[in-house]
Amino acid sequence: MAKEKGGFWVGLAAAVFYPATALMARRRDEGGERVPRTGGALIVMNHVSHLDPVYDAVFTHKQGRVPHFLAKHSLWNVPFVGTVVKGARQIPVYRGTADAQQSLRAAHEALEQGLVVIIYPEGTITRDPDGWPMTSRTGVARLALEHDVPVLPAARWGTRDLYDHYRKKFRPFPRKTVVTKVGPPVDLDAYRGKPQNLALLREVTDVLMSEVKDLLADIRQEQAPDGFYTKKV
Repeated sequence: MAKEKGGFWVGLAAAVFYPATALMARRRDEGGERVPRTGGALIVMNHVSHLDPVYDAVFTHKQGRVPHFLAKHSLWNVPFVGTVVKGARQIPVYRGTADAQQSLRAAHEALEQGLVVIIYPEGTITRDPDGWPMTSRTGVARLALEHDVPVLPAARWGTRDLYDHYRKKFRPFPRKTVVTKVGPPVDLDAYRGKPQNLALLREVTDVLMSEVKDLLADIRQEQAPDGFYTKKV
């Protein structure tokens, strides 16, 4: 399969993001060699800061791949940003509308085309005070089960130290360290071919996010909590 060409907008984003991320924080990356150099892949990640996509995009691009994120459709309406995300072929997410299923269809199509899709199954920045993953949406399980591509768990830590959205704090100094770690592909053979009912999708989602949580615990050198944080209504 031919390597995907990023094009003008990916090149522009790289020209901005590489120096910006280097200026804001040191990087430590582990497991990048697990990202396949060609063909489709689904990267499943935790979400702690609005800076996550910037750092995750640079990490993926460093592996020689073009990242395709599932991102809030409202970004497409932001001047300049909307032009970039559209030009870089990102995937808009429509929640609570008649177009909600269109998001997953676009992600399915991207995987079928041999692209790298990055998904934050929590759907938003975690509300856990300690930054651990929340209960996640089951769309990630559908993507993982319906495509014969590597499903890679990954965790990243340090971006919330830079920008904490809920506390409205941006703290570039002292200089922080952002760590990204990719684990081995998750073996989902035991789940493939079974009826995709809600119970199965929930189980697969939790299996994937447990792998992400374990990677995060390893980065933080802390004991991860049991289960997942459930945000209060």
